[in-house]
Amino acid sequence: MAKALLGYVGGPDPRMLSEMRRLQQRVLDLEKELMKLQAENDALTAVADEHSLLNSIDLDQREPALT
Repeated sequence: MAKALLGYVGGPDPRMLSEMRRLQQRVLDLEKELMKLQAENDALTAVADEHSLLNSIDLDQREPALT
């Protein structure tokens, strides 16, 4: 199985190792960007909840719905 993952019996290919390192770095960069965007989204959600129109409605003084 390991031979299949590394390619042929001749050992690891330097181009493949280089590509694997590049892809690992890309994954790390994308994970960092995802964490940044999640934090930004959480902050925006908190601000939106704070200024929500629905939160400003007083439920005790609501008007009856028209039927």
